[in-house]
Amino acid sequence: EVQLVESGGGLVQPGGSLRLACKASMFTFSDYAMSWIRQAPGKGLEWVSAITPGGNSAMYVDSVKGRFTISRDNAKNTVYLQMNSLKPEDTDVYYCAANRILASGNYYPDYWGQGTQVTVSS
Repeated sequence: EVQLVESGGGLVQPGGSLRLACKASMFTFSDYAMSWIRQAPGKGLEWVSAITPGGNSAMYVDSVKGRFTISRDNAKNTVYLQMNSLKPEDTDVYYCAANRILASGNYYPDYWGQGTQVTVSS
């Protein structure tokens, strides 16, 4: 059974840091682009960041540029999201997803994790 298991969420004060991890199993991790997506209660999904299968290119939504860093370790089948200078508006459930890359170059999420809660509050 394919699994993506997120960890590392929690409660942190504004300005603090958290490092999320997403461990993959039962599929060829290095074939997939990986992304982080977040969702606040009652709101839609927001794509946050993505990284190519080899880890040589990363992309971010404007609101997290300069604060968040995505990385991956293909030997460990794990993708990370280092989140610094956290703000209350970063409070969300964070999901990781494994994406196939379509002929158009777009990403299509084949697999999702169960999510991890990040709460930024004083």
